[in-house]
Amino acid sequence: MYPPGYPVGYIERGIASWYGPGFHGNKTANGERYDMNQLTAAHRTLPLGSVALVRSLTSGREVTVRINDRGPFAKGRVLDLSYAGARAIGMVGSGTDEVELRVIDFQGPAGPLGYLRIQVGSFADASLAQALLGRVRALHYDGRILVVTLPEGKRYRVQVGRYQSEQEAETVATRVGAELQVDPLIVRDEIL
Repeated sequence: MYPPGYPVGYIERGIASWYGPGFHGNKTANGERYDMNQLTAAHRTLPLGSVALVRSLTSGREVTVRINDRGPFAKGRVLDLSYAGARAIGMVGSGTDEVELRVIDFQGPAGPLGYLRIQVGSFADASLAQALLGRVRALHYDGRILVVTLPEGKRYRVQVGRYQSEQEAETVATRVGAELQVDPLIVRDEIL
């Protein structure tokens, strides 16, 4: 049984990248330890536990991966594959590839899918995040700073709002991006 609003059949095309040794053994967004040799991936908004068939539009090779992490946080990228996933479609050497992903199953917990948030900045310096949060609040948006620990150190992610629909999040992201002169990303937050 799929959770209410679950996007089975969802299709997305774009650039995928991969992540490996620098993250191996770190906790993923769903609490598992990242194993670069497992067929997993990171996506910004698909519910954790989603299973996606990923096809390289360059080679035609396919791999099935489970979404267990959040990312990529590089603009223009739709998916971060594990090393094993990247190897399966032949993109390890190039580092990126144009792919199509299709959601085919769900292997996550039952219950709400969480909210969508708009990430407007990510900083290594907490004072820069606080300054941007001040600008967000001055424009009368609900905002917060999410502190995450990465291999390269702490990052302070400034996020706006809590939205249930992608359409609503996209509309606000366009507006807040123009008002703050930033390039926002939409991310899913499973913490209700």
